[in-house]
Amino acid sequence: MARKVSKHGENRLLAALSANERAALDGHFERVSLTARDILYKASRPFTAAYFPERGMISLVQPLEDGTTIEVGLIGREGFFGVPILLGARSSPVEAIVQGAGTALRISAGALLQATTRNEKLRKWLLQYAQALHIQVTQTAVCNGRHTLQERLARWLLEAGDRIDGGAMEISHEFLSYMLGCRRSGVTVALGKLKAEGIIEAARGHVRIDDRKRLERTACECYRTVQREFRRLLR
Repeated sequence: MARKVSKHGENRLLAALSANERAALDGHFERVSLTARDILYKASRPFTAAYFPERGMISLVQPLEDGTTIEVGLIGREGFFGVPILLGARSSPVEAIVQGAGTALRISAGALLQATTRNEKLRKWLLQYAQALHIQVTQTAVCNGRHTLQERLARWLLEAGDRIDGGAMEISHEFLSYMLGCRRSGVTVALGKLKAEGIIEAARGHVRIDDRKRLERTACECYRTVQREFRRLLR
């Protein structure tokens, strides 16, 4: 059951706002539950709300004509889903799916637009995040086209681990294959290699990072590039 809230919880993007910027948003948020696999936004539908995660993750996925999907971005409590709203878009071909269960602060598209129109500093801060997310999306495209599945999987596990503080992830091989745009058998082999090397623990529908430093060495440069840009833009 959603209810109106004024406190900004654990979302880091909101927590970094000044008192004046927070005041522009207070009273417009509802805290809602995020349930794994829920679709927050369906492709090409009108935008009705933005979501600022407190816990959990939201995947941005691009549906293809053959019925498959591939992940192009990942959002946790460092950001929000709803950048196209700020840019004046009414809809998008990219869907938003809950990747990890948690909670989020939801604000209507109209209220977000009104607040950012009235408060230029708030708008600028959210657009800084939009630039960081853009870098993540473009780097993901490079990663999918140039790097091995093992490197891409390591990069994805690090990004997901950052958003759940390195804890256990409830995710299936099949869903990982959708996110990485590859065959399920390829994911199984790649996870098996990481497990055999003691970098992760993997069981049915469950992955846990055991050796983060070695996972970072396994990942491609894309993880480091995105992290560096997020720190630069949102410091």
